[in-house]
Amino acid sequence: MHIEGRNNLHDSVLASGVIMGKTSKDKRDIYYRKAKQQGYRARSAFKLLQLDDKFGLLSGATRVVDLCAAPGGWSQVIAERVPKDSTIIAVDLMEMAPLDGVVQLKGDITHKATADEIVAQFRGQKAQVVVSDGAPDVLGLHDLDEYLQAQLVLAGLNISLQILEDGGTFVAKLFRGKEVSLLYAQLRRFFSKVTCAKPKTSRNSSFEAFVVCQDFHLPKDFVPDMERNLLDLQYVEDAKYEDDEDWYTSDVSAERGVCADVVFMGAGDVFGYDADQSYPLDEDEGDTATQGDAAKYVHQEPLQKPINPPYANALKKQQHK
Repeated sequence: MHIEGRNNLHDSVLASGVIMGKTSKDKRDIYYRKAKQQGYRARSAFKLLQLDDKFGLLSGATRVVDLCAAPGGWSQVIAERVPKDSTIIAVDLMEMAPLDGVVQLKGDITHKATADEIVAQFRGQKAQVVVSDGAPDVLGLHDLDEYLQAQLVLAGLNISLQILEDGGTFVAKLFRGKEVSLLYAQLRRFFSKVTCAKPKTSRNSSFEAFVVCQDFHLPKDFVPDMERNLLDLQYVEDAKYEDDEDWYTSDVSAERGVCADVVFMGAGDVFGYDADQSYPLDEDEGDTATQGDAAKYVHQEPLQKPINPPYANALKKQQHK
């Protein structure tokens, strides 16, 4: 039997559920909401803004590479903060919607061909700044997550050895775990100054941070080789049998677990928005309202949704079951 009132009530409940689902994340994550309001593709854009405010990473830079760039939030920030005639290269395995002033390369950062293409885009010159906000899917197993993220940092470092100019800067996301000092020690082989920083945008509940490596110099007689993992155990074993012990083996092994001169610091306004706190939906809207009126919250969809994300095929298969 068809009951008009019951159907209307059912539709109303469904609509309310959809609205609550859409607004819940806006309420829980102020930076997610702010990113949409300010035209950024991802909340992570604020992480680079805060890091740049703290360290001046992009000051004077005209050649910048954004590794693992999709969906493009960091590339947007770079494009805003460097001169208009700069060359910005965004690299990712996934497709990314175009951005004004940004050259996009679809490629694997572990392949030498990708490094060669980047240098070609700079017309034989090298990058002054290389940044990476990439991360694998978090599994919730902290030791494994830390290891996988460290491998991604090392992949970013490995390609940076090919494309970064002397004195350059490298920034990458890392997970701080019990083995992070080994990663710091490795980075110190190539950079005079290494700092661990946590932007205000990064939740306190997350062990995410960013390593800011400045003043890049290749060690004497060191030849970068993207075909070899920088922490390859066989590389270490081979060096033990050489008459002249390898610089990597002696320095990094000696510093395993100890890297006292890497400073940890925060980035961003200490009195600014707290990434772990929920905020009323209309609290930050006052500047958009007319004088004396309260601004009304209006839900906004993300500026740029992923193009052909890896999970798309899985969702299609699930729908056809």
